[in-house]
Amino acid sequence: MTSVSCTACKAGVGLLFHYVRSGRSNAEIAAAATKLCIKLKMQTPRVCEGIVNVYVGEVVEVLRLAILDSNEICAFIVGESCGSGTAPSMEWSVAFPPVPKPPLEIPSPQPNIETPILKVLQISDTHWDPLYEPGSNANCNEPLCCRLSSGPRPPRSHLGAGLWGDYRKCDTPRKTIESMFEHIANTHKDIDYILWTGDIPAHDVWNQSHATSLAMLRDTVDLFLQYFPHIPIFPALGNHEGAPVNSFAPPWVTDPTQSIDWLYTELQKEWSRWLPSTTLNTVREGAYYSTILSPGFKIISLNMNYCNNKNWWLLVNSTDPTDELKWLIFELQSSEFAQEKVHIIGHIPPGHSDCLQTWSKNYYTIISRFESTIKAQFFGHTHFDEMELFYPQEDPYRASSVAYVGPSVTPYYDLNPGYRIYYIDGDYPTSTRTVVDHETWVTDLGEANRIRAPELKWYKLYSAKEAYGLKSLSPIDWDNLIMSMYKDWKLFNSYYRFYYKNSPVAPPCDEDCRTRILCDIRSGKSHAREELCRPRPTNFRPSRDTFEVQKPPSRLTSFWSTISTAYEQIQNEI
Repeated sequence: MTSVSCTACKAGVGLLFHYVRSGRSNAEIAAAATKLCIKLKMQTPRVCEGIVNVYVGEVVEVLRLAILDSNEICAFIVGESCGSGTAPSMEWSVAFPPVPKPPLEIPSPQPNIETPILKVLQISDTHWDPLYEPGSNANCNEPLCCRLSSGPRPPRSHLGAGLWGDYRKCDTPRKTIESMFEHIANTHKDIDYILWTGDIPAHDVWNQSHATSLAMLRDTVDLFLQYFPHIPIFPALGNHEGAPVNSFAPPWVTDPTQSIDWLYTELQKEWSRWLPSTTLNTVREGAYYSTILSPGFKIISLNMNYCNNKNWWLLVNSTDPTDELKWLIFELQSSEFAQEKVHIIGHIPPGHSDCLQTWSKNYYTIISRFESTIKAQFFGHTHFDEMELFYPQEDPYRASSVAYVGPSVTPYYDLNPGYRIYYIDGDYPTSTRTVVDHETWVTDLGEANRIRAPELKWYKLYSAKEAYGLKSLSPIDWDNLIMSMYKDWKLFNSYYRFYYKNSPVAPPCDEDCRTRILCDIRSGKSHAREELCRPRPTNFRPSRDTFEVQKPPSRLTSFWSTISTAYEQIQNEI
């Protein structure tokens, strides 16, 4: 965001504060905000009117309750370019049980080549547009184009929206999603389970409602059931499922017109097609859950919308809404005692700038504390093919965890549609549950549109181990690779091509661009780029050998061993 965005934010919020405190009605505030939006040409008149109307009730209520001023609010929404990202009143910390972090196994156990492998599909950010129209205007001045309502059709059909989707500001036609699902069902018959990491509706955020959001949820669930009727599916909630978008009120908001109950009640119903009854209470309360896939292996699905800095309700109180992080610590501590391995899924990556600084900092600490238990993380949201790395505070140059950010189905924008396949250490007593390899599959959208192909051709773009020559996908090996990209343009260009899913319209990437993208990878914690992306010491040589020296056990370690032994004895007696 630019300084202009910051100035406009402060002016707009200041004006809204004035209207709210002077007792203006919602209708008067909406009329004034719409007029200002149109006058400043922030959007087209219909988008200005639509956005204001869907948000006015929520924004007025938040500003009435918030204790922040306009400067703090804009730092919250816009980010560090608009001042400090966290007001003192919004600082908070999660509490951990008095159990020390167990000693690390050094070197880390590696999967056996001959052991079973799980094949896992990740589908993210479908952004299905039921109103997509081939040949329509794809260059409109609104957040979403490629509809009959997007303005005059181009004089020549090839200039309009493509048959299968478009690289411009357009979402996914149903036929493209169906083509992908049919291809997956026929090509990958051995999928063990699916990770579905959210964002269902299209980007027409100015005219969405509870009814349209629920209809898209139900239709997409039906689509999954049609093509994958016998495969377990583990969903996570996206930020676009809210109506308005990004609006996820905490439990203390009970007004039926503003509460999020309408969505969580439906999620409880729809997700119960795949999830056990033990998950339904937390789904209903906060749209998160945990479930055991097989003995010793747990999946935890988080609702990342309570870290979303576009969620206006968090301006009132952002302190762990729904106690989700408190619950997460309990789940991870229980898994640590039971010697379970855990995978975490969610939508917004915790290191992304959309994630609140304080929430992200707490999550980062949790990942560090339970690094021996958490074996992989999976997110979406960015639409790119990328990842984030985590580094413990006590050992800041040792990568300890990887958050894989899966590619989007939607081409919005400048992207080819894609999906991700993971190969995970499988079901056997000493399984590490680590990601052994992953593949990204895409289709050439531009070519399919150019020849008006009767069907799409999907192909494997790359596998991580083969493309990068990796011995393993351990956090340390990923970190070594990323640090090599600072000096090796050829290596980075390969990553950048995959990042854009082999799109022919990907913008060029110069030195500043490379530095930014590599810093994104190293930033598992949001709004902490100066800390996480600083240069490494010149004499630092990252490798497994660096970490093979073990210190004598401390008193805390001995304490931990005693607790673990006692827990195992109790379990055996049971």
